[in-house]
Amino acid sequence: MGAPADRRYITTHEWHKLDGDVCTIGISRFAADELTDVTYVSLPAVGAEVVANQPFGEIESVKATSDLNSGVSGVVTEINGRLENSPELVNDDPFGEGWMIKLKVSDPAALDALLTAEAYEAQLGG
Repeated sequence: MGAPADRRYITTHEWHKLDGDVCTIGISRFAADELTDVTYVSLPAVGAEVVANQPFGEIESVKATSDLNSGVSGVVTEINGRLENSPELVNDDPFGEGWMIKLKVSDPAALDALLTAEAYEAQLGG
């Protein structure tokens, strides 16, 4: 699957990349491929509070609508506004241009409890 080793993952296929106390969150290539063509992404407003293991938004595709989850708690500092008009970025580049939100994390050490890339791929059966 090629999950980048510079981030952490949760079993619902979201990745988390920490830079200082700001965590960027998106979905994995596996999830993007399973969804097929992403048609819409619903994200929270800047300033919204995100709670670990609770949905913060939704992603819609031609196949399904799924919750977007975070493995950490924090406050939204930025959303990827490009997804409003170009949701296909999630399919094209899920680990880059298809990121979804950035959070100011309340406890950066909480990421240590999330899956490593190796553990994430192992739970996929890879």
